[in-house]
Amino acid sequence: MPNSQNVTPASAIEAHANYSPRLCNEDLAPTRDQNWSWYNIFSFWMSDVHSMGGYVVAASFFTLGLASWQVLLCLLVGICIVQIFANLVARPSQMAGVPYAVICRQAFGVFGANIPAVIRGLIAFAWYGIQTWLAANALMLVSLKFWPSLVTMTHSSWLGLSHLGWICFGIMWFAQAMVFWHGMNAIKRFIDIAGPAVYVVMVGLAGWIVYKTGFDGISLTLASKQLTGGQQAWQMITATALVVSYFSGPLLNFGDFSRYGKSMGEIRRGNRWGLPFNFLLFSVVTVVIVSGTQSLFGHMITDPIETVSRVGSDLAVAIGLLTMITATIGINIVANFVSPAFDFSNCSPQKISFRTGGMIAAVGSVLLTPWNLFQSPELIHYTLDVLGAFIGPLFGILLCDFYLIKRRQLSVDDLFNDTPQGKYWYRGGFNPKAIAALVPSVLIGLTISFTPSLHEVANFSWFIGVALSAGFYRWIAREERVVSPQGYTGKVAVEKR
Repeated sequence: MPNSQNVTPASAIEAHANYSPRLCNEDLAPTRDQNWSWYNIFSFWMSDVHSMGGYVVAASFFTLGLASWQVLLCLLVGICIVQIFANLVARPSQMAGVPYAVICRQAFGVFGANIPAVIRGLIAFAWYGIQTWLAANALMLVSLKFWPSLVTMTHSSWLGLSHLGWICFGIMWFAQAMVFWHGMNAIKRFIDIAGPAVYVVMVGLAGWIVYKTGFDGISLTLASKQLTGGQQAWQMITATALVVSYFSGPLLNFGDFSRYGKSMGEIRRGNRWGLPFNFLLFSVVTVVIVSGTQSLFGHMITDPIETVSRVGSDLAVAIGLLTMITATIGINIVANFVSPAFDFSNCSPQKISFRTGGMIAAVGSVLLTPWNLFQSPELIHYTLDVLGAFIGPLFGILLCDFYLIKRRQLSVDDLFNDTPQGKYWYRGGFNPKAIAALVPSVLIGLTISFTPSLHEVANFSWFIGVALSAGFYRWIAREERVVSPQGYTGKVAVEKR
């Protein structure tokens, strides 16, 4: 029998020559380069937060009828919840040095893990194309600012996108692919720069707003409509839930990055500075800008591109938009490029490498023609809602299995063992108990999403999915619950042969 002991991830990683080729390649195998410090994790979250999407989400809370101080409170509470879950989901990948798709083998079986991997990959697949198109739009604005004659290239279109739009989309597509193609070290260096760069623009924009309006033009009681006390409380709870839902995608596959962390202490520190501290500062700047636009332009502007375009100086507009493009590339790579790269590679390790998996998503994003998808709000709403209904249940099963069923015990070797002797082998390689917990949880989530009368409840679908799937799985798999060994201290254990 293998010995179980408390060891560091580095000492738990052995040569993987005996791992099944159906389950392993160089990208999925336990990494020996766990060299990410707290700052690298901090930069990861900066790239995730500092984007046009993050700004719009934060700014849109004003449309709920909340005052500025209430918006700040909701953002802070929501991001603290994200921090707690990020620490939980980071641990198994950091201790084993493997990505999210491989860790899922512990709960879903060595081949059943392809189910959550493909679901997460498809969600990233769709969002990757949309984010690339949004960044291309910003690039097109910069181009038209400096070369107005290019407007003639916007008069004709092909497959729903203008000729200039195709050129800008191609530039953004190629730029992201180049960063990704150079591997995780290049991605790490890029996100170390992308996140801080946006702060310069956002702080500069906030300073310009204050300069134009004065401090009297910034209101912390600004609200777009008046609500009763009960209505405000409900909208604050809704806004808090929306913050968590916004981060649910990168939160689910955070293990793809925590696997490179030096230690859990470094990851927790990076999460602490990258989430509550960083997000609160970003939110304060956002509140100042949005509140200032009300005083300066007579109505609230929640689109950062529109706000930047009104600065007046062509050079300032160009710098601002190019920086936001950089930030969007950063979040697109960390949230929507790395994830499908590992996820698709997990489906066929010997045929699909990390690079190949990422390029599948990149090429697919073009075939998806995301500009057409985005121009149909109803279609994109239902498409992403259907995919999103899976995120909460997948998250709940993953955490329930590791913390409540397996009791933080993990055998790295068995994650790559496709024989009946492996700990995570089930008939056919699929764990029927995990699937039995996933299916009803997803169906309930889909029912909520497609029932008009439950529209307000749909904002909490992530929490509902987590709770339902964890509860179902905890009950179904109760007989598999690992009994803690005598003298067990609650520390994680990595098992090696």
